[in-house]
Amino acid sequence: MTDANAGDSGNGSDSRSVVYDLAPACAADDVEVNARYHAVVNGVVDYGVFVDVSDSVSGLVHESNLDRTYRVGDRLIVELVEIKENGDIAFDVVDPGQYRTVTVDCAPESVPIASLAPGEDAVVEGAVVQIKQTGGPTIFHVNDGTGIVACAAFEQAGVRAHPDVEVTDLVRVNGSVERHDGAKQIEADSLDRLTGEAAESARADLDAALKERAEPNDVEPLVEWPAFEKLRSDIETVARLLRRTVLEGRPIRVRHHADGDGMCASIPVQLALENFIAEVHEDPDAPRHLFKRLPSKAPFYEMEDVTRDLNFALEGRARHGQKLPFLLMLDNGSTEEDVPAYENLAHYDIPIAVVDHHHPDPEAVEPLLDAHVNPYLHDEDYRITTGMMCVELARMIDPDLTDGLRHVPAVAGLSDRSKAEVMSDYVALAESEGYGRDDLEDIGEALDYAAHWLRYDAGETLVNDVLNVGCEDETRHRELVDFLSERAERDVDRQLAAVEPHVDHERLESGAHLYTVDLDNFAHRFTYPAPGKTTGNLHDRKVMETGEPVITVGYGPDFAVLRSDGVRLDIPQMVAELNEEVTGGGVNGGGHLVVGSIKFVKGMREEVIDSLVDKMADADLDEELSSTVTIDS
Repeated sequence: MTDANAGDSGNGSDSRSVVYDLAPACAADDVEVNARYHAVVNGVVDYGVFVDVSDSVSGLVHESNLDRTYRVGDRLIVELVEIKENGDIAFDVVDPGQYRTVTVDCAPESVPIASLAPGEDAVVEGAVVQIKQTGGPTIFHVNDGTGIVACAAFEQAGVRAHPDVEVTDLVRVNGSVERHDGAKQIEADSLDRLTGEAAESARADLDAALKERAEPNDVEPLVEWPAFEKLRSDIETVARLLRRTVLEGRPIRVRHHADGDGMCASIPVQLALENFIAEVHEDPDAPRHLFKRLPSKAPFYEMEDVTRDLNFALEGRARHGQKLPFLLMLDNGSTEEDVPAYENLAHYDIPIAVVDHHHPDPEAVEPLLDAHVNPYLHDEDYRITTGMMCVELARMIDPDLTDGLRHVPAVAGLSDRSKAEVMSDYVALAESEGYGRDDLEDIGEALDYAAHWLRYDAGETLVNDVLNVGCEDETRHRELVDFLSERAERDVDRQLAAVEPHVDHERLESGAHLYTVDLDNFAHRFTYPAPGKTTGNLHDRKVMETGEPVITVGYGPDFAVLRSDGVRLDIPQMVAELNEEVTGGGVNGGGHLVVGSIKFVKGMREEVIDSLVDKMADADLDEELSSTVTIDS
């Protein structure tokens, strides 16, 4: 930058004398004796004038060295004569004749956001992750890889400060660190958008810091299980994505199946992510603003749910300057039925990760996903429940949670009736923490019961207390589980008493027992248990009574819930075939190989059920194949 009255600016071989133009941030360490500087008069006294060569470097030109009379604001060129021991600086006025101006851009030394202390002046550099306009200042949330801090910049009350700065821009903020509503906040004296090489360098440093800090913690699985080892790398990928998402200041929205396994999956992950958000952000309310957990009644992402989620996200961006969220699907999200919802989100470039153990349609969903964890992708199956996987995911995010999660995989497995070879190990691990098998089953039943009545509500504190994860009152946990599980058992007994007299039975040619019941006409409606769980409880009773292969079908006007033990069914394949063979049936649905639910057009129920029974009759017996999961319809 060249002074208005100076010669050309430049460098290289130019032999003209140099006059330095210091940036406002330059300090005493940036000036030298005998060097010449552009200066501005900031005060006039009897014995001379005081001049500024930067915001923090000032000195005196003694009257004996003045060539004329000066006023405040006048510009001149000075030579630094002396820096005294007490720090005072003496200048002389000079006339360099022909000269060139060299701009000195003194970048202030930035400090890590994590080290900020109230009462200090500080400079931070980082990326803007959120911009929120208040009735007073504009709040810029800045991320440097060590943390995220709010920076308040004021133009006028309610007027956007620094309108050229947008989310993702790199900025340098200089100001005082204060406390505001319990959080550290920088009151910005200056906020400058970085450009060119400065921005590129800051971006590279930030990316390197985020990459390093996003790495998941290296934790040993709670039990030794070769089948799980196949999934470890995929789970680490999701942990890395989630940690990076938190570090970038992006909100996270979790959708999970509203049953015992779904809650065993989502609650540990929620606690781990909330802890990490609190670690990264200076704002104590950040976990509440940046994380949301919501149940899904269906084992797939319904258009009703995605429309609500998308509207919520767009409102958050408009009202609070937030980025659009990262979507995490737990215990659902792997099937072709999820595709329309994912395609809706694709219009807004919302990243999606799935951790699920339902039979997947990878060719349909994976082009729309950023990460996908599913045991079927590694020649395993639904016996590895989502809750088991997500306990390990939560520990990779926050290993300090381990002691409070040792019982959760056993609850998840028993809730989904997993017959995995390590179920005894998980139960033994829970027993070492004081949970008997009956306790674990009661917790699972209480979770299902709570989920039924919560419907679309997450039930934040209630379900944490039931599962005893993040629960601060052990007595309340036990009393709550006893109450809810007893109520659930009572309602199940009442439902089965109403249903059993109306169950139809036939023996298939394969030798398997087929039990069917019209739940719309012969079960209590709009109460616990729902049709899926009613069918599952009836099925379990018939398996116990017969000790032989059993298929159970509970149906209503436009749905059927299927359970099987000892019969080699492929329900997703059957659904695909029914959709093609029953013209106008509108058949869709799915689930696991031997447990699932389907929907169809009400007027085609008889044709669909008859075709379904025919396919079941043709299925081979498999004594080793048994249902392990309940499906709520």
